[in-house]
Amino acid sequence: MPFVRIDLPASTSAVNIAAVSEAVHQAMVDTFNVPLADRFQTITRRAPDELVCTPEFLGVHRSAHVVLVQITCSPGRTIDAKKALYALMVQRIAGTCGFAARDVIINLVETVRENWSFGNGIAHYAV
Repeated sequence: MPFVRIDLPASTSAVNIAAVSEAVHQAMVDTFNVPLADRFQTITRRAPDELVCTPEFLGVHRSAHVVLVQITCSPGRTIDAKKALYALMVQRIAGTCGFAARDVIINLVETVRENWSFGNGIAHYAV
């Protein structure tokens, strides 16, 4: 049930957007045990002045060609599972999508399951 927001440069091609989308989803399937059909994403192309990212932070030097991935999901995954997600996602994005590994920034936002509704105003996971 993760909800994914992906922000990329406005110059990103439709082919690379689809590849990033697939890389992010497949990494969650492979490391977070997300069902294949559980895919909820919003993808936004950003103009240069709308995608602000410091060129160096925590020893990582990046270009202006960044992709920001924010995943809202339920809590409970181990630190090792999160590390595996980050590594696999970056490997797949850098390997197929025209972004350098150093330019992929990932953020997890954990929220309890009763905070989700998947349509019809139903709290599907509320007890």
